Amino acid sequence: MIQPLMKIRHLLLIFLLPACFQGFGQSLLTVEDAIGISLKQNYDILVSRTSADIDAANNTAGNAGMLPNIGLNASDLFSYKNVAIDLSSGGTTNAPDAHSNSFSAGLDLNWTLFDGGRMFITRKKLMEIKELGEIQFRDKVVQTLYNVILAYYEVVRQKQQLTSINEVIRYNKERVNILQASFNAGLVPKTDLLQSQVDLNVYLENAIIQQTVIIDSKRSLNQWLSRDADTPFEVIDSITLTYVPDKADLNQKLYSQNTQVLDLQKQVDVSKLAIRELSAQRLPWLSLSAGYNYLLSSNSAGTQIKNQTFGPEVGGSFNFPIFYGGNINRQVNVARLQQKSASYSLESMKKEVNTQLQNALSNYEHAMELLELEKSNTLLARENLTIAMHRLRLGQTTALEVRQAEESYIQSLTRNNQFAYTAKVAETKLKQLIATL
Repeated sequence: MIQPLMKIRHLLLIFLLPACFQGFGQSLLTVEDAIGISLKQNYDILVSRTSADIDAANNTAGNAGMLPNIGLNASDLFSYKNVAIDLSSGGTTNAPDAHSNSFSAGLDLNWTLFDGGRMFITRKKLMEIKELGEIQFRDKVVQTLYNVILAYYEVVRQKQQLTSINEVIRYNKERVNILQASFNAGLVPKTDLLQSQVDLNVYLENAIIQQTVIIDSKRSLNQWLSRDADTPFEVIDSITLTYVPDKADLNQKLYSQNTQVLDLQKQVDVSKLAIRELSAQRLPWLSLSAGYNYLLSSNSAGTQIKNQTFGPEVGGSFNFPIFYGGNINRQVNVARLQQKSASYSLESMKKEVNTQLQNALSNYEHAMELLELEKSNTLLARENLTIAMHRLRLGQTTALEVRQAEESYIQSLTRNNQFAYTAKVAETKLKQLIATL
């Protein structure tokens, strides 16, 4: 059985040593570093920022229809013609290679002076859409940071689990050495030695598997940071838990700071303005037009040799909608239904985020309570394992008792890591709900 054990150990060394040596050249990545990188490089954030910038660019008085349209136009037409005219008086006019030229230019202005107040409503709606874009950008930032923080502490948790496995491997190696010596002395049956070697092999295998899990979790974090999947880095060794949630403060800020609630509230505001904007189509329109035009035409043949006109012009138009096939009423009714739907979505989101808040509070409190209990359990399990190993050296206990103590210890370490991670997830969720990440 020693031969298979050596093979497993060699395999473990082959798999783990490159990663260990690589770690010496890897920089420490803190959670603050990860947040900073994601804010600069995460593609979801960059796309959302661009979308918000587009909404801001559309927020202009001209886009709302408040400014005039001014255009300068000019044209010139030059032609050659062979002219042959028979006059009623009996005479004829022949002009071979006659030419003519027509040139015109003008400056035109069109300005809607009154459209039922629609332009002012549209301007306000564009401002609301701009603010909506900023809220949606903040929401994307908050959601992304939430995922980055969880991905970061997932790497930490998996590293802690590997540390726990390696600690139990140390106890297993010691158990194998003790039983090997006892077997050589004829004090224990070979089955105890063989079982201890099997147990050690299993934990060595678990260490290899756990290293793979760590690599995968690092790649996931690198993806959130928009980096190459295999960019090397190291993380901190523990999950720090110093957050003390203030229930009253969280409940007070939930609806006023939660980005998803603010998003839907702003959509309700935009939909209300859309109703007013469409209703303004029922009112009369008044527009002004003005311009300055110049025309020059010349002919080498014909009765009119030259014609030149120029000067300003001004005019206006008035339009009062009486019946447009019921389309205005239809559009207003649809907008009202959309506003009602947006209001329903807002109320639903308020209920949802409130439930998420209460669940996160409960999860955090329970995880912290469990963590305190499990810390005590871990100390007890470690002491129990230390005593069992000591008794095994003295021949006062069986290998089965030591094996059970090892299992109890690794299970306690695993629960400890999980409770700490659960508390960190709940803490991050609470901060995400009020947009304070």
